[in-house]
Amino acid sequence: MTTSGTEPARQRRRGPELVAALLDAAWDELVEAGFAKLTMESVASRAGTGIAVLYRRWANKDQLVLAALEHYRNSHPVDLPDTGTLRGDLLAALTGMGEARAGFSAIAAATAFSGLLADTGLTPTQVRDRIIGDQRLPRVRAIYQRAHDRGEIDLERIPPAVLAMPFDLVRHDLLMDLEPLKPARIRSIVDELFLPLVLSHHNGPGQAGAV
Repeated sequence: MTTSGTEPARQRRRGPELVAALLDAAWDELVEAGFAKLTMESVASRAGTGIAVLYRRWANKDQLVLAALEHYRNSHPVDLPDTGTLRGDLLAALTGMGEARAGFSAIAAATAFSGLLADTGLTPTQVRDRIIGDQRLPRVRAIYQRAHDRGEIDLERIPPAVLAMPFDLVRHDLLMDLEPLKPARIRSIVDELFLPLVLSHHNGPGQAGAV
């Protein structure tokens, strides 16, 4: 937490630049102090601005923290690889996701169980969707579109729930274990769970073993 003796000089920022600076400050305060000790005053001090600037945008620290979590997630996207095969892309993407999101998941889980759930009145599912985002599939669809274009899969025959499954499983493991997934677990998700389902939709009923 920034003390009054080391309070940064206030800067003139407006619009998206100001909002980003406030949310970055809230994230840093969340990481260093934790949800219970974070206050609107401490975030304003860290951001080098007045507390009224925060209250004009967020009614309380719960709304501010939710926005900070969303902002951090959106401003730190996970790289999407292009290895030339669907299996290679998924192994690389899920590995990168586990490594990049482990710290975020730990902070998010600690925040939720430190009072955010009780204070906001939101259900665990609502908090999860705010933190993780409710449009998880569109960005990773590029991986599947390349595989479709190569003839590896038929996107028109695969349910969205199947396409989302490997990423949903990684998110689940991250929230449960708060550490990157082991390589064996990622291979199991891809080779034992996801690819057999995808191939069954690609080949048609009764032909899953034809490839």
